Amino acid sequence: MEWFDPVILSRLQFAFTVMFHYIYPPLSIGLGVIIVIMEALWLKTNDPVYENMTKFWVKVFALTFALGVATGIVMEFQFGMNWSTYSRFVGDVFGSALAAEGIFAFFLESGFLAVLVFGWDKVSKKMHFFSTLMVSLGSMFSAVWIVVANSWQQTPAGYRLVMRDITSGNEVPIPEGFVATGAVIDQFQVRAEILDFWQLLFNPSSVSRILHVLGGAWLLGGFVVMSICAFYILKGRHLEFARRGFRIALILATFASLFQLFLGHLSAEVVAEHQPAKLAAMEGVFTTEDGKGTAAYLLGWPSESAGKTIGIPVPGLLSFLVHRDFNEPVTGLDRIPRDEWPMVNMTFQNYHIMVALGMLFIAVTLYSCYLWWRGTLFEKRWLMWFYVFGAILPYIANYAGWITAEVGRQPWVVYGLLRTEDGVSSSVSAGEVFASLIMFTLLYSLLFALFIYVLNKKIQHGPDDTTPALRGVHRQEELKAVLSAASSAKTKGKDNTQEASA
Repeated sequence: MEWFDPVILSRLQFAFTVMFHYIYPPLSIGLGVIIVIMEALWLKTNDPVYENMTKFWVKVFALTFALGVATGIVMEFQFGMNWSTYSRFVGDVFGSALAAEGIFAFFLESGFLAVLVFGWDKVSKKMHFFSTLMVSLGSMFSAVWIVVANSWQQTPAGYRLVMRDITSGNEVPIPEGFVATGAVIDQFQVRAEILDFWQLLFNPSSVSRILHVLGGAWLLGGFVVMSICAFYILKGRHLEFARRGFRIALILATFASLFQLFLGHLSAEVVAEHQPAKLAAMEGVFTTEDGKGTAAYLLGWPSESAGKTIGIPVPGLLSFLVHRDFNEPVTGLDRIPRDEWPMVNMTFQNYHIMVALGMLFIAVTLYSCYLWWRGTLFEKRWLMWFYVFGAILPYIANYAGWITAEVGRQPWVVYGLLRTEDGVSSSVSAGEVFASLIMFTLLYSLLFALFIYVLNKKIQHGPDDTTPALRGVHRQEELKAVLSAASSAKTKGKDNTQEASA
C-alpha cells in the first residue's frame, strides 16, 4: 500500500474530519434527551433543583452544538473537493438526504436553539419546554437523515443507473453486472437517480442503523452526565444536583445499553443478508464449512495470509445467531473475490471491542440500578470513580462501531456499484491532500483544546444558585457535610484515645 497516494490520503483526511466531528453530535443527542427530562420534571414539580440542572446542562449542550456545526461543514466541502467523481455519481441520491437534513432537522434544531439558550425570561415555561423538545428532536432528525444517506451507500435501494453518451446526450443501456469506474463516469455521465424515494429512505439497513446510532448517542449522553455528577459527589459539591442528575442519566444509560443489545443483533442480521463479506470480516470467518456450524470468536486474531483466525471460538454460535440453526454454515471469505475483501483484522477487532464494551455497559448500569434500589449507590466511591473516567468508554464503542461499518464496506464507497478508489477526484494531488490534512489536524487540535478548556471551566464553576430556595438547599448540604465530617473526626478521636489508654 502506497501511503502517499491521493486515494489513501483522501480517505485518511475524511476519516479524521468525521471522527473529530463525531465527538459532538452524539453528545448533543444524548444531552438533548436528558435536558428534556429535567425540564419536564421542573414543570411538573416546580423544584428549583431541576431548574438549575436544566440551565447548567443547556450551557454544555450549546457549547457542544456550536463545535458540531463548525466541524460538520468541512465534510460537505470534501465531497466536492476530494470526492468529485463520487459526488457526480450519487449526487442526486446522496444530495437529497443531505438537503432533507438541512431543511427538516438543522433548521428545526437551530431555530429553537436561541429560545432554549436565551429565552428563560422571555417566554413562558411551557413555550421554553416546547423549544427544548424541538431542539432535541431536531438533533435526532439530523442523525436520521445522515444515517439514511450513509445506509444507502451500504445497501443501495430505490434508484436506477443512467448512462448517457457525452457527445449525443442519448441514454445508453446499462450492461448487466455494471460496476462504475471514474473513467466511465466521466465519459458516459453515469449517475444514480432516485426511482422510489421511500425505498431510498427505508433501504434495508437504514432503520436498524438509525436506531443503533441513536442508542449509542443516548448511552454516551448518559455516561457524560454521570461522569460530571460523580465528580461532584466525590468532591462533596452540589450534592442534590449531582445525585438527581446521576439518577436521571443512569435510567437513560441503562435503557440504552439494553436497547443496544437488541439493535446490535438486528443490525448484524442485516449485514449477514446484504453484506456477507463484512460479516465474515467482523467474525473472522475465512472458510465456509458446508454441513457444519460456524463458530463465533470471543477473542481472536485473524490472519489474511494464513487464511484463519486464532482465538477462543464458541462452536456453532454464529450459525445460531444468523440462521437460528447451530449447524447451518455462514458464508466465509473464501466465497468472496479476493479483491472485494475488507481489511479483515481491523474490522474484526473494532467489532469485538464494540461488543465487549456493550456487555460492560449492561453489567455496570444494571449493577448501579441494584445499588440505587439498595440505597447504597453513592456510597461506592470506586464506582463513582469508574463513572468519572468511564465517559470515554461510550466514545470508544461509538468509534469502534463506526470503523466496523465503514472499513467493513471496503473496497466499495457505494456497495457493489462504485469502488472507493474510483470515487476520488482526479484533479487533486497527493501533496494538496496531505497539506490540507496537516492544516485540519492543527486547526482541530486547537478547537478541541478550546472545547476542553471551556467545558472544564463550566464543570469547575458548577451550577449557579439562581434562586433563594436553591441556595437554601445547598446550605443544608454544606451543613450536613460539615456535621458528618465533625462526627467522623470525633469518632476517630475517641478511637485514638482508647488505643492510647490500652
